[in-house]
Amino acid sequence: MKRIGVMTSGGDSPGMNACIRAVVRGAIHNGMEVYGIRRGFEGLIDGEVEEMHIASVADIIHRGGTILRTARSDRFLEEDGFSRAVNMLDTFGIEGVAVIGGDGSLRGAADMDLAGVPVMGLPGTIDNDLAYTDYTIGFDTAVNTALMAIGNTRDTSSSHGRTTIIEVMGRYCGDIALYAGLAGGAETILVPEEPLDLASISKKLLIGKNRGKLHSIIIKAEGVDMPSDELSRILEERTGLETKVVILGYIQRGGSPTARDRLMASRIGYRAVELLRDGSTSKAIGIRGEEIIACDIHDALKMPKLSNAAEIIELSDILS
Repeated sequence: MKRIGVMTSGGDSPGMNACIRAVVRGAIHNGMEVYGIRRGFEGLIDGEVEEMHIASVADIIHRGGTILRTARSDRFLEEDGFSRAVNMLDTFGIEGVAVIGGDGSLRGAADMDLAGVPVMGLPGTIDNDLAYTDYTIGFDTAVNTALMAIGNTRDTSSSHGRTTIIEVMGRYCGDIALYAGLAGGAETILVPEEPLDLASISKKLLIGKNRGKLHSIIIKAEGVDMPSDELSRILEERTGLETKVVILGYIQRGGSPTARDRLMASRIGYRAVELLRDGSTSKAIGIRGEEIIACDIHDALKMPKLSNAAEIIELSDILS
C-alpha cells in the first residue's frame, strides 16, 4: 500500500492530534503518501482531501481538538452519500484509511470495509465506551479535567457548607464519573449502569452532615435517568442541605492531552500505519494492559462493554 488517508470523526477528544501526527509521520517514514480528510465522513463526501507532509503535523502533539476538524454525517448513512465517499477515495487513489473516532465512527469504518476499503479503526473518544480496548484516546485527559473540577468545587463547597452535583459526560458509559469520582474522593457516584437510589443518597448526605462534614460532592454521569436540576431539587427537599449543580460539558473534551493519552495515541497511530503497509485486513486497534492490540473490526464492535461500576462505587462508598 502506497497511499493512505487519515480522518477524525464524531466528537473530538484530546490526543487526536497526537494520533494524526503518528499516522502522518509513520506513513512517510515507511515510504507512503498520506492524505488528510477534513471533517470526517462529511468532508470525504465533499472531497475535502489534501496531501500531508512532515511539516503538516509539526507542533500539534500537545494540542487538544483535531487539526483535521470533525463532523457528524447523516449523508454518509444514506446510499448516495456512502457511494460518493467510497468513490472519492478512488478519485484520490487512496488505498486504505485510518479512522480516528468513537463507536459511530468505527461503525462507519466497518461499513467501508464491507465496500472493499481496508480501514483501521482507532479509538478516539473521551467516553471509554469501546469494549475491545481497555482505554480510548482522550479518556485519561477527560478524567483529569473532571478531577481538577472536583478539587476546585470542593474548596467553594466547603466555604459555603453545601452539597454540589458535578455532572460529567457519559451518556451510556459512566467511566469518567467512576474514575474521577473515586480518584477525587466524591461521596457519591451516579452512573447509567447502576439504578438511582434517592433514599440511599439522602441518608448518606445526612450522616455526613451529622458527623461534621462541611461539604459533599456527588459525581453524576449525564446518562443517569434524572436531570441534574431535578436531582438537586429533590435532595434539597429530602435533606434540607443547599445543593448546587456544576455541569462540565465540553470543557472535558478540550485542553492539552495527558502524557498517557499522547503515548497511547502515538503507539496506536503508528500501529495502524504498519498494518496498512503490510496489507492487513481491516482492524480495530486498541490497548490491553500495556500491549497495543488489533482485532477484526466487525468482531470488535460486537463485543459487549462490561462494567465494573458496582465494584468502584462500593469502594468509593467505603473510602468516603
